[in-house]
Amino acid sequence: MERDDRPHHPSGWSPRPDDVPLWERHLRLAWGLGDDDIEIAVESIQVNPAMALAQIFTGVPIDVYADGLMSYGPTRNKIDPLVGTRVRRLLHLDLVPGLRPLLLTEFGVAPEIVPTEAFLKVLGELGDAHDVASGVPSVQAPALLLGQYLSALGLISAAEEEHLHLRMMRGAVRLGHTRLVFKPHPTAPAQWSRAMEAQAAELGAELTVLDSGVHLAPVLAEVLYQRMRPALVVGCFSTALLTASAFYGLPVARVGTQTLLDRLTPFENSNRVPVTLVDALVPDLDDREAVAQAPAVAPAELNELVTAVGFAMQPKIYPQLRQAAERYLAARPTAASARYFKRRRLTALGLPGGVPDQFAFLPRSAAVRRVARRARALRRVARR
Repeated sequence: MERDDRPHHPSGWSPRPDDVPLWERHLRLAWGLGDDDIEIAVESIQVNPAMALAQIFTGVPIDVYADGLMSYGPTRNKIDPLVGTRVRRLLHLDLVPGLRPLLLTEFGVAPEIVPTEAFLKVLGELGDAHDVASGVPSVQAPALLLGQYLSALGLISAAEEEHLHLRMMRGAVRLGHTRLVFKPHPTAPAQWSRAMEAQAAELGAELTVLDSGVHLAPVLAEVLYQRMRPALVVGCFSTALLTASAFYGLPVARVGTQTLLDRLTPFENSNRVPVTLVDALVPDLDDREAVAQAPAVAPAELNELVTAVGFAMQPKIYPQLRQAAERYLAARPTAASARYFKRRRLTALGLPGGVPDQFAFLPRSAAVRRVARRARALRRVARR
């Protein structure tokens, strides 16, 4: 048996404080850096290996790049000021024009947009690569269905995710799309594709399941946009929905965001802002009129919504956002804010829309719940 001398996964290792100087000397020697001044660029600064690299190279300027919707949300956990104060820029895609990222603003980090033209140029070169092109089906103008493998993240069950994919297919067919391409997550179970093939046969639709093959890298959704020009892109809360709309001008539709908004736990789950943005910006697949309109446009109040959600997620990291969150919630009735905020969370933070302190015990009272159930039953009887 071959011996494995690498027991640590990069995401599970960090240097011991006393070993930091040793690691820096070692990496400078191994990478031929000598005593030169260096700068580092990392993704996901909150976790390893990015955090480990930032800790090893002490005093070095840091640029953080973020290519997804999480850049608009709060920093997921508190970062050591010795690292956070060295971050100079947050490089991000302009996925939602006019929306300012919240990530790392607790350190006054300035967001900087990666030029869309440069991003698309790189994707164009990638799309022309032989190994990528060979994995793209020849279907033109299909409805493209995006899988995310959400059950692997513990957000929904495997059965619910399979049902989500079938909802995507049925909704697309109802809108008149009979040529479908399903892009599963690279690690998703194969039986999901088989279930969709059986459903497509029942619906009289032509389904192509994208398979990059064992020896090929997964094909990016953006490469499919270039080569296939989908008539519709359907997903749950994938960043690719916003790249389709903002960068390629493609019609998009969402499925299942309300379920995820209800299920995400804890409230500070870093997927909350991406789900919120897609829910607010992308039309529901069952809303035929909205799907038929032009690509999604950010509502004027989106910055206020994200600020309020961000504070509710990380009040200790962003205490300065409390007043903005209070203004946003106070201006909207509970029914309007309930989609994105849990009453229990609002109550715990003392925000508008929560249960007043003197009544906070009521939801936990078994006697009150029994009376409420009895009242609802009597109301139903009275309506008959």
